[in-house]
Amino acid sequence: MIRIENLVKSFRVRGHRKVVINNLNIELPSGRSLALLGRNGAGKSTLLQIIAGTLRPDSGRIVSDGSISWPVGFAGSFHANLTGVQNIRFIARVYGVDSDELCDFVRDFSELGNHFYMPVRSYSSGMRSRLAFGASMGIHFDTYLVDEVTAVGDASFRAKSRELFKERMKTSSAILVSHDMGQVKNFCDAGVVLADGQLDYFEDVQEAIDAHLALIARHRKR
Repeated sequence: MIRIENLVKSFRVRGHRKVVINNLNIELPSGRSLALLGRNGAGKSTLLQIIAGTLRPDSGRIVSDGSISWPVGFAGSFHANLTGVQNIRFIARVYGVDSDELCDFVRDFSELGNHFYMPVRSYSSGMRSRLAFGASMGIHFDTYLVDEVTAVGDASFRAKSRELFKERMKTSSAILVSHDMGQVKNFCDAGVVLADGQLDYFEDVQEAIDAHLALIARHRKR
C-alpha cells in the first residue's frame, strides 16, 4: 500500500507558480502493477520522485507499508568521481544488502565490461542508465518505480531488461511511467491517470489507457 496524503508540489516557472500536484489524496493498492499515465508535463516523473523520497513536496506526505525503490534507471545519485563498482558498494551498504552479491549481479547484468571499474564521469548516459537499472533490479523492493527504463540500450539489452522486470513483478508491485501503450498493457494490470494535479484510479489498465487517450484528444482540439 502507498497512501498519498494532502500532497502538493509546485515549481517557479518564469516568475509564476506552476502547481503540478494539487492537494492529492489517494491510496494505491499493493500487489498491482500500475501504469502512471498523463500528458507530457503533467508531473508523472515528479510524482515518482516524491514517492521515492528523492524530491521533497511543498506539503503533504507519502505513507507506505513496504519498501519502495528509487526511480529505476535514475542515475542522478551516482558519485561521478567514484567507479561503477564503488557506487554499487555504497548503495549496498545504504540498503543493507550483501555488497559482493550486488556487485556481481550489476556487473554481469549491465554488460559494462571494464567500464564497471572506471569513474562514472566517463560513462555515457546509456551506460549510467544500465548501471542504475542493474542496481535497482539487484535489490528486492516491494514496489518498483519505473520511468521508461526498458528503453535503455540496444534491442538485446532491452529484451533482457524486460524479462528481468517481468521476473521481479512475480513477487513485487510496480508503478510504471511509459508512453508506449503496448508496454503498458504488457506490464500493467491497473492504471492511474494524472491530470490537473489529481489522480484517477482504474482497476483495468485498458480503461486507464482509454481515459488517457481521451484526455490527449480533448487537449489537441483546444
